[in-house]
Amino acid sequence: MAEAGSSLFPSNAETGIVTPRTGILPYQQIRQLLREHEIFSLSDEIRPDQVQPASVDLRLGAVAYRVRASFLPGRQATVMERIEQLDGYAIDLSSGAVLEKGCVYVVPLQERLALAASSGLTGFANPKSSTGRLDILTRLMCDRGEAFDQIERGYQGPLYIEIAPRTFSIVVRQGTRLNQVRFRRGSPSIAVTEIERLRQEGQLVLAADDDARPNIREKLLGVTIDLEGGGPGALIGYRAKKHTDRIDVDRVAAYDPLDFWEPIQFRRRPTLVLDPNEFYILATREAVRVPPDFAAEMVAYDTAVGEFRVHYAGFFDPGFGWDTAGGTSRAVLEVRSHEVPFMLEHGQTVGWLRYERMMARPDRLYGAAIGSTYLHQGLALSKQFRAPDAAV
Repeated sequence: MAEAGSSLFPSNAETGIVTPRTGILPYQQIRQLLREHEIFSLSDEIRPDQVQPASVDLRLGAVAYRVRASFLPGRQATVMERIEQLDGYAIDLSSGAVLEKGCVYVVPLQERLALAASSGLTGFANPKSSTGRLDILTRLMCDRGEAFDQIERGYQGPLYIEIAPRTFSIVVRQGTRLNQVRFRRGSPSIAVTEIERLRQEGQLVLAADDDARPNIREKLLGVTIDLEGGGPGALIGYRAKKHTDRIDVDRVAAYDPLDFWEPIQFRRRPTLVLDPNEFYILATREAVRVPPDFAAEMVAYDTAVGEFRVHYAGFFDPGFGWDTAGGTSRAVLEVRSHEVPFMLEHGQTVGWLRYERMMARPDRLYGAAIGSTYLHQGLALSKQFRAPDAAV
């Protein structure tokens, strides 16, 4: 386990006093958790490419359980006890299997945790970007847990993922990576004054026009929707088709987007009416930037701006959009309206970014050097789809 003087507990060079830092764990400190077996696997070793600048990719195990309802285990039960209570049906994933849309599955993950309580670390999880863009609801669960996507201080035990494909049926297998976990100590949030300073310096977002109005609320930085693109006829989004073939999530650039998506073009007015329970891929007007000493997360659902959800895969790694030599990077939004139709207008605030301080600058940053998938992205579907025809 981590001891005084390690990179998790840096000590003052003059006094030798250990001073635990507050923040999100960076790449090199996650690697230390691996070395100390606070993150480990009972089967396949954890691969180096699972460790991202501020998170760890988690892998599906060899079996999935189809259950009739989503659940949380609660303080009195393990996840497997709840699966048995729900008469979960086992599905072998070793050679691949189809998970049908509209159904709920629970899969034990290959990774396990043995967090030292003394480290003060907690964890939180989110779907990976490609998972969110396929409208796959994934949520992490722990034994005796009372909340999704949260890992309590000192947790020791297995990890599970709930998978609920909502738009497309999918093919997954043992080793497929659908979600990721971050670790934090304390409260790494930053003050409103620092958010405003960084925003004014252009370190957080690059405005799409001359609009420099502050859009900050409760330590969150607002982003707006792009419904004009490059002008009349421009592609501004995609709406998912209802009846399609299944998607193998481990295949890259394998599918024609027009078999699964209806392109949406800007016509007379820069507005879009969201139909209830339809799934859309849209993009922000602003280019999003995450300085190397910070990480960011999109707040997924805010009834104050409308009855719709704008993001399923909320992590932005340190360095996202930072190197603009090859172009900027906008935030792609996975949008679903709830209950009633809702009209979006160009430039409307649709989401909020929460920036948090890293415990230290990561040794690896998001970008070309580590093969990041969505580098310099604009409006983009998930990596499973080929680039759309330029004539669309």
